[in-house]
Amino acid sequence: MAAAMDWLSWSLLLLFLMCETRAFYVPGVAPINFHQNDPVEIKAVKLTSSRTQLPYEYYSLPFCQPSKITYKAENLGEVLRGDRIVNTPFQVLMNSEKKCEVLCSQSNKPVTLTVEQSRLVAERITEDYYVHLIADNLPVATRLELYSNRDGDDKKKEKDVQFEHGYRLGFTDVNKIYLHNHLSFILYYHREDLEEDQEHTYRVVRFEVIPQSIRLEDLKADEKSSCTLPEGTSSSPQEIDPTKENQLYFTYSVHWEESDIKWASRWDTYLTMSDVQIHWFSIINSVVVVFFLSGILSMIIIRTLRKDIANYNKEDDIEDTMEESGWKLVHGDVFRPPQYPMILSSLLGSGIQLFCMILIVIFVAMLGMLSPSSRGALMTTACFLFMFMGVFGGFSAGRLYRTLKGHRWKKGAFCTATLYPGVVFGICFVLNCFIWGKHSSGAVPFPTMVALLCMWFGISLPLVYLGYYFGFRKQPYDNPVRTNQIPRQIPEQRWYMNRFVGILMAGILPFGAMFIELFFIFSAIWENQFYYLFGFLFLVFIILVVSCSQISIVMVYFQLCAEDYRWWWRNFLVSGGSAFYVLVYAIFYFVNKLDIVEFIPSLLYFGYTALMVLSFWLLTGTIGFYAAYMFVRKIYAAVKID
Repeated sequence: MAAAMDWLSWSLLLLFLMCETRAFYVPGVAPINFHQNDPVEIKAVKLTSSRTQLPYEYYSLPFCQPSKITYKAENLGEVLRGDRIVNTPFQVLMNSEKKCEVLCSQSNKPVTLTVEQSRLVAERITEDYYVHLIADNLPVATRLELYSNRDGDDKKKEKDVQFEHGYRLGFTDVNKIYLHNHLSFILYYHREDLEEDQEHTYRVVRFEVIPQSIRLEDLKADEKSSCTLPEGTSSSPQEIDPTKENQLYFTYSVHWEESDIKWASRWDTYLTMSDVQIHWFSIINSVVVVFFLSGILSMIIIRTLRKDIANYNKEDDIEDTMEESGWKLVHGDVFRPPQYPMILSSLLGSGIQLFCMILIVIFVAMLGMLSPSSRGALMTTACFLFMFMGVFGGFSAGRLYRTLKGHRWKKGAFCTATLYPGVVFGICFVLNCFIWGKHSSGAVPFPTMVALLCMWFGISLPLVYLGYYFGFRKQPYDNPVRTNQIPRQIPEQRWYMNRFVGILMAGILPFGAMFIELFFIFSAIWENQFYYLFGFLFLVFIILVVSCSQISIVMVYFQLCAEDYRWWWRNFLVSGGSAFYVLVYAIFYFVNKLDIVEFIPSLLYFGYTALMVLSFWLLTGTIGFYAAYMFVRKIYAAVKID
């Protein structure tokens, strides 16, 4: 009961921290103060589509260009995400209205798109591409007004305002393609309180856009690059015919509004999820799963194990008790080294590396230090942390390898440093070749790839060797019983002791504890959404660790009772059984949630999903393995062995 109260008190403390972090803002990101008529630069990030999963840079389409194109220096995370932040010709001044302005108009002449350009624009529109712009590092959003009670009277309908990231490039209607060529920017500012006789300063707190499609004939432009928008809904949209040249104007307008939102809370619009209740349901569901597993484990340990140990330690009638239960019978073989100890220790070392990296990243993100306003910070931090955690992965792999009677520590260290990262790099390189072929900004440039290789062989590899050296020199894990010279014969196993059946049984409960959060993570990755509820994610991660450990102990206990002492590899595979359910869920998500039909986007989805499943299997398998190893050492240390 005391343990349960401790668990609940820690959970409440973490949830309190999680709720508090919403008001907490990013260290190192300072607000920019604007004066009246100061320029507010509008930059373009990229074009994205959930149908193709291929981002493109802004000027891959024939948009109006400034006199000098300047790309922002990007960090590693931004490059890997496909961001290519570049300046645009939009002229926006703080708190200065613009009714209608023409872009790239020379002598009042419209822009002419060639047949090839028209075909490319039409193709991007049919692929549901969105354009992403930023002003003062704040992404543009399209306001969507939804009505909650459709069947009721119009007066009783309640508006549910949601925001869509970016704006649609265009739309299709009755087999015709239309381009959004007029952008109505709505920027919100917060007026800062100042002392007397000081000039007012303003801060940008929201950036919205209303995209419109207005045909050339309905836009009236003069030689000063000003234009007049048609009144009401009398205008027709600007059609793009992919079979011929198209003439059009690119125009924009700017409207400013004062807002009560303070600068520190300006990201709430983008990060507020309307279904927080689902996350609470996820947490409650996960806690119920953990308590269910704890009940099973308590029953096994308190009732069965204590009874077994008490019977085994009785001096009289020991032969009868040995026939009643099977786990003591394999005491001379339970710590027999498995096949391929080098590969097993290398995979477990990579699992420790992943575990340390994920734990630190989620914890730091929960404290608000990896906000989406710091673009690419999450991925950059994850990459560098994985490299530096190599010392812990190497140490744990080296010590385990020595415990398993391994001798070739240099080869083992090289295997640890290259096996899992090599698979990841190989798959990513093949996928990157396909992305290169599509000329997408999502393709990792060659210099960045060389930099990643230098990080791998210049940082991670030496750190793994360093950790492996000290781990191999350290005293191996102390196994409580000696191993017999001749292996014991394993009796024929029941059908439910099959390895695949064990994976299905062991994976369902840890997956059930986190599948709701998995949906939001998939939406963030594949549908260009923001994910920022890291407080929930941290709690779910802790619950995942506990549930994996508990189910692993239960599975290894049943295996040893069946007198099967080959638990090393089997426990590692079975403990990662939830990764199989993640794969099944990924296939379900692909079929039901995404509208991907082409070969290369499908290849990218399943290629990156394979990496996620592999990493998740290593993570959960490592957690389960070490929990089971501690459990096995404990129970065999508690019985008297002749």
